[in-house]
Amino acid sequence: MAPGVARFEGRVAVVTGGVQGIGRAVALRCAAEGAAVVVGDLQDDDSTVKQIVADGGRASHVVMDVRQRGDWKRLMDEAVGAYGRLDLLGNIAGVTNTLGPDTVVDLDDAGWEHVVGTDLKGVWLGMQASIPRMLETGGGSIVNIGSMAALKGLENLAAYSAAKGGVVSLTQQAAMEYGPRGIRVNCICPGTIDTPILAGITESMRENFTAAHIIPRLGTPEDIAGAAAFLFSDDAAFCTGEILPVDGGWNTKGSSG
Repeated sequence: MAPGVARFEGRVAVVTGGVQGIGRAVALRCAAEGAAVVVGDLQDDDSTVKQIVADGGRASHVVMDVRQRGDWKRLMDEAVGAYGRLDLLGNIAGVTNTLGPDTVVDLDDAGWEHVVGTDLKGVWLGMQASIPRMLETGGGSIVNIGSMAALKGLENLAAYSAAKGGVVSLTQQAAMEYGPRGIRVNCICPGTIDTPILAGITESMRENFTAAHIIPRLGTPEDIAGAAAFLFSDDAAFCTGEILPVDGGWNTKGSSG
């Protein structure tokens, strides 16, 4: 987990969706590189924070819903109140449509609002809440999570594709708007990542997902955390508005399977 370089010493990171999967990996990586981390998650589970503290880091947990502006205010207040500033935002929390079909014809209002509210509105509210705090201390770095579904057509992901496509566009717009004021905004589009969301897939589905990548495996949350850490860091000081596939070569291979 720890690369042995404290690139984020003295910095404060907020990471949503930090209880499991990609969000947990990003939170742990930020802490390993020296950041104080505030984990925001719908789940009342402080296991990520306990791990960070056990490893010698500083962290706190806030139960919050990324769809609610008031919850974002509480999250920002915790970060600035506890640690004095905000430097990094990982907009990681996201969902797929578990409420029903996700095709243009069969998708219903509840499914649309669930996915778009979390995956797109949540990213907007996160940037809206964090950017003023970053401006107070001269800038910061934001990493949003898009998806390969934003870049190519995938079956049964209508609301998800729309939301993640919105994240890609919103990332570029925010980068343009706030880059001159010291805030870099970038987006990672993961390939198929082996997170709890895949727990119920069949072995044949796993084989198909693996075969879609040039690198013949599923991605790991740590793969995405490594890319996020780079984009957060000063090593990426000339990167903003970037849409970075971290997909094992899926986009290059050209398969939608």
